[in-house]
Amino acid sequence: MIDVYFWPTGNGKKITIMLEECGLPYNVVPVNINKGDQSTPEYDAINPNNKMPAIVDHGAAGGPITVFESGAILQYLAEKTGKLLPADTAGKYRVLQWVYWQVGGLGPMAGQAHHFLRYAPEKIEYPMRRFRNEVTRLYQVMDKQLAKHEYLAGAYSIADIAAWPWVVRYDWQGQDLNDYPNVKRWFDAVGARPAVRKGADVGKDLANFSQPLSAEDRKRLFNLP
Repeated sequence: MIDVYFWPTGNGKKITIMLEECGLPYNVVPVNINKGDQSTPEYDAINPNNKMPAIVDHGAAGGPITVFESGAILQYLAEKTGKLLPADTAGKYRVLQWVYWQVGGLGPMAGQAHHFLRYAPEKIEYPMRRFRNEVTRLYQVMDKQLAKHEYLAGAYSIADIAAWPWVVRYDWQGQDLNDYPNVKRWFDAVGARPAVRKGADVGKDLANFSQPLSAEDRKRLFNLP
Protein backbone atom coordinates (compact mmCIF):
# COMPACT_ATOMS: atom_id res chain seq x y z
CA MET A 1 0.00 0.00 0.00
CA ILE A 2 1.14 3.54 -0.76
CA ASP A 3 0.23 6.42 1.52
CA VAL A 4 -0.26 9.64 -0.46
CA TYR A 5 0.07 12.86 1.51
CA PHE A 6 -2.28 14.95 -0.55
CA TRP A 7 -4.32 18.07 -1.11
CA PRO A 8 -6.35 18.53 -4.33
CA THR A 9 -3.99 20.95 -6.10
CA GLY A 10 -2.20 20.51 -9.41
CA ASN A 11 0.80 18.87 -7.77
CA GLY A 12 -1.34 16.57 -5.66
CA LYS A 13 -3.43 15.43 -8.61
CA LYS A 14 -0.34 14.45 -10.58
CA ILE A 15 0.19 11.67 -8.06
CA THR A 16 -3.36 10.35 -7.80
CA ILE A 17 -3.61 10.34 -11.61
CA MET A 18 -0.35 8.40 -11.88
CA LEU A 19 -1.45 5.89 -9.25
CA GLU A 20 -4.70 5.34 -11.13
CA GLU A 21 -2.83 4.92 -14.43
CA CYS A 22 -0.55 2.34 -12.83
CA GLY A 23 -3.35 0.53 -11.01
CA LEU A 24 -1.56 0.78 -7.68
CA PRO A 25 -3.51 0.65 -4.40
CA TYR A 26 -3.15 3.79 -2.31
CA ASN A 27 -4.43 5.52 0.77
CA VAL A 28 -5.01 9.28 0.77
CA VAL A 29 -3.73 11.15 3.82
CA PRO A 30 -5.10 14.71 3.63
CA VAL A 31 -2.59 17.51 4.17
CA ASN A 32 -4.68 20.66 4.53
CA ILE A 33 -2.23 23.29 3.36
CA ASN A 34 -4.65 26.07 4.35
CA LYS A 35 -4.62 24.90 7.97
CA GLY A 36 -0.87 24.32 8.27
CA ASP A 37 -0.80 20.50 8.20
CA GLN A 38 2.35 20.69 6.07
CA SER A 39 4.24 22.40 8.90
CA THR A 40 3.68 19.87 11.67
CA PRO A 41 6.66 17.94 13.10
CA GLU A 42 5.05 14.69 11.96
CA TYR A 43 4.85 15.83 8.34
CA ASP A 44 8.28 17.47 8.49
CA ALA A 45 9.71 13.99 9.10
CA ILE A 46 8.19 12.90 5.78
CA ASN A 47 8.86 16.03 3.73
CA PRO A 48 11.52 18.40 5.10
CA ASN A 49 10.47 20.99 2.51
CA ASN A 50 7.01 21.17 4.18
CA LYS A 51 5.18 21.00 0.88
CA MET A 52 2.71 18.55 -0.59
CA PRO A 53 2.68 15.86 -2.03
CA ALA A 54 4.75 13.06 -0.60
CA ILE A 55 4.37 9.30 -0.59
CA VAL A 56 5.37 6.44 1.64
CA ASP A 57 5.53 3.13 -0.23
CA HIS A 58 5.03 0.46 2.40
CA GLY A 59 5.33 -2.30 -0.18
CA ALA A 60 8.82 -1.44 -1.39
CA ALA A 61 11.43 -4.18 -1.38
CA GLY A 62 13.66 -3.77 1.64
CA GLY A 63 11.19 -1.69 3.62
CA PRO A 64 9.15 1.50 3.28
CA ILE A 65 10.42 4.22 0.93
CA THR A 66 9.50 7.88 1.36
CA VAL A 67 9.60 10.22 -1.64
CA PHE A 68 8.73 13.91 -1.80
CA GLU A 69 8.64 16.34 -4.78
CA SER A 70 6.02 15.53 -7.40
CA GLY A 71 8.45 14.97 -10.28
CA ALA A 72 10.52 12.54 -8.22
CA ILE A 73 7.35 10.71 -7.17
CA LEU A 74 6.21 10.35 -10.79
CA GLN A 75 9.60 8.96 -11.79
CA TYR A 76 9.65 6.61 -8.79
CA LEU A 77 6.21 5.21 -9.60
CA ALA A 78 7.07 4.87 -13.29
CA GLU A 79 10.24 2.94 -12.48
CA LYS A 80 8.47 0.84 -9.86
CA THR A 81 5.81 -0.29 -12.34
CA GLY A 82 7.65 -0.04 -15.65
CA LYS A 83 4.88 2.21 -16.98
CA LEU A 84 4.79 5.61 -18.70
CA LEU A 85 8.57 6.10 -18.78
CA PRO A 86 10.60 4.40 -21.53
CA ALA A 87 13.39 2.06 -20.45
CA ASP A 88 15.83 3.08 -23.19
CA THR A 89 18.09 6.03 -22.43
CA ALA A 90 16.98 8.26 -25.29
CA GLY A 91 13.28 7.66 -24.62
CA LYS A 92 13.68 8.10 -20.88
CA TYR A 93 15.32 11.50 -21.19
CA ARG A 94 12.94 12.59 -23.91
CA VAL A 95 10.24 12.22 -21.24
CA LEU A 96 12.22 13.48 -18.24
CA GLN A 97 13.21 16.73 -19.91
CA TRP A 98 9.52 17.60 -20.21
CA VAL A 99 8.86 16.53 -16.63
CA TYR A 100 11.63 18.87 -15.48
CA TRP A 101 10.27 21.57 -17.79
CA GLN A 102 6.99 21.31 -15.94
CA VAL A 103 8.35 21.18 -12.39
CA GLY A 104 10.88 23.95 -13.05
CA GLY A 105 8.82 26.12 -15.38
CA LEU A 106 5.13 25.60 -15.99
CA GLY A 107 4.25 24.75 -12.39
CA PRO A 108 6.13 27.58 -10.64
CA MET A 109 5.20 30.22 -13.22
CA ALA A 110 1.54 29.17 -13.27
CA GLY A 111 1.57 29.12 -9.47
CA GLN A 112 2.87 32.68 -9.36
CA ALA A 113 0.22 33.70 -11.88
CA HIS A 114 -2.43 32.13 -9.64
CA HIS A 115 -1.09 34.09 -6.69
CA PHE A 116 -0.84 37.52 -8.27
CA LEU A 117 -3.90 37.30 -10.53
CA ARG A 118 -6.22 35.58 -8.07
CA TYR A 119 -5.05 35.56 -4.46
CA ALA A 120 -2.84 38.60 -3.81
CA PRO A 121 -4.69 41.21 -1.74
CA GLU A 122 -3.04 43.98 -3.76
CA LYS A 123 -3.35 44.00 -7.54
CA ILE A 124 0.16 45.00 -8.65
CA GLU A 125 0.46 45.32 -12.41
CA TYR A 126 4.12 44.38 -12.83
CA PRO A 127 4.01 40.84 -11.31
CA MET A 128 0.57 40.24 -12.78
CA ARG A 129 1.87 41.01 -16.27
CA ARG A 130 5.23 39.30 -15.68
CA PHE A 131 3.82 35.91 -14.71
CA ARG A 132 0.88 35.96 -17.11
CA ASN A 133 3.28 36.66 -19.97
CA GLU A 134 5.67 33.92 -18.91
CA VAL A 135 2.82 31.41 -18.73
CA THR A 136 1.79 32.55 -22.21
CA ARG A 137 5.30 31.79 -23.43
CA LEU A 138 5.21 28.33 -21.84
CA TYR A 139 1.85 27.55 -23.43
CA GLN A 140 3.35 28.58 -26.76
CA VAL A 141 6.21 26.14 -26.15
CA MET A 142 3.68 23.38 -25.45
CA ASP A 143 1.61 24.27 -28.49
CA LYS A 144 4.65 24.11 -30.76
CA GLN A 145 5.70 20.74 -29.35
CA LEU A 146 2.19 19.33 -29.58
CA ALA A 147 1.91 20.44 -33.20
CA LYS A 148 4.59 17.82 -33.93
CA HIS A 149 3.67 15.12 -31.41
CA GLU A 150 0.47 13.63 -30.06
CA TYR A 151 1.77 13.99 -26.50
CA LEU A 152 4.55 16.07 -24.99
CA ALA A 153 7.27 13.45 -25.36
CA GLY A 154 5.75 11.47 -28.25
CA ALA A 155 3.78 8.72 -26.51
CA TYR A 156 1.64 9.34 -23.44
CA SER A 157 3.91 9.48 -20.39
CA ILE A 158 4.56 10.99 -16.99
CA ALA A 159 5.36 14.25 -18.79
CA ASP A 160 1.69 14.61 -19.71
CA ILE A 161 0.60 13.63 -16.20
CA ALA A 162 2.91 16.32 -14.80
CA ALA A 163 1.59 19.09 -17.04
CA TRP A 164 -2.13 18.35 -17.40
CA PRO A 165 -3.31 19.25 -13.86
CA TRP A 166 -1.68 22.66 -14.17
CA VAL A 167 -3.37 23.39 -17.48
CA VAL A 168 -6.72 22.65 -15.82
CA ARG A 169 -6.48 26.12 -14.23
CA TYR A 170 -5.61 27.94 -17.46
CA ASP A 171 -8.20 30.64 -16.70
CA TRP A 172 -6.50 31.41 -13.36
CA GLN A 173 -3.35 32.05 -15.41
CA GLY A 174 -4.99 34.53 -17.79
CA GLN A 175 -5.01 32.03 -20.66
CA ASP A 176 -7.58 30.92 -23.24
CA LEU A 177 -7.09 27.42 -24.64
CA ASN A 178 -8.62 28.54 -27.94
CA ASP A 179 -5.38 30.46 -28.47
CA TYR A 180 -3.46 27.15 -28.40
CA PRO A 181 -5.26 24.62 -30.63
CA ASN A 182 -2.67 21.88 -30.15
CA VAL A 183 -2.70 22.29 -26.38
CA LYS A 184 -6.49 22.20 -26.42
CA ARG A 185 -6.52 18.97 -28.46
CA TRP A 186 -4.00 17.40 -26.07
CA PHE A 187 -5.80 18.69 -22.97
CA ASP A 188 -9.09 17.17 -24.09
CA ALA A 189 -7.47 13.86 -25.03
CA VAL A 190 -5.62 13.48 -21.73
CA GLY A 191 -8.69 14.55 -19.76
CA ALA A 192 -10.79 11.88 -21.46
CA ARG A 193 -8.64 9.06 -20.07
CA PRO A 194 -10.57 7.13 -17.36
CA ALA A 195 -7.59 7.07 -15.00
CA VAL A 196 -7.10 10.81 -15.38
CA ARG A 197 -10.74 11.51 -14.65
CA LYS A 198 -10.67 9.25 -11.60
CA GLY A 199 -7.38 10.60 -10.28
CA ALA A 200 -8.45 14.20 -10.82
CA ASP A 201 -11.64 13.60 -8.82
CA VAL A 202 -9.75 12.47 -5.72
CA GLY A 203 -10.20 14.93 -2.91
CA LYS A 204 -12.90 17.01 -4.56
CA ASP A 205 -14.76 16.93 -1.25
CA LEU A 206 -11.75 18.25 0.69
CA ALA A 207 -11.49 21.80 -0.62
CA ASN A 208 -13.66 24.44 -2.24
CA PHE A 209 -11.36 26.68 -4.27
CA SER A 210 -14.21 29.03 -5.14
CA GLN A 211 -14.35 30.23 -1.54
CA PRO A 212 -12.09 33.14 -0.50
CA LEU A 213 -9.27 32.38 1.91
CA SER A 214 -9.49 33.64 5.45
CA ALA A 215 -6.72 35.92 6.70
CA GLU A 216 -5.28 33.09 8.82
CA ASP A 217 -5.46 30.58 5.97
CA ARG A 218 -3.69 33.07 3.72
CA LYS A 219 -0.87 33.44 6.25
CA ARG A 220 -0.39 29.68 6.52
CA LEU A 221 -0.66 28.99 2.81
CA PHE A 222 1.64 31.77 1.64
CA ASN A 223 4.00 31.73 4.64
CA LEU A 224 3.21 35.31 5.55
CA PRO A 225 4.19 36.95 8.84
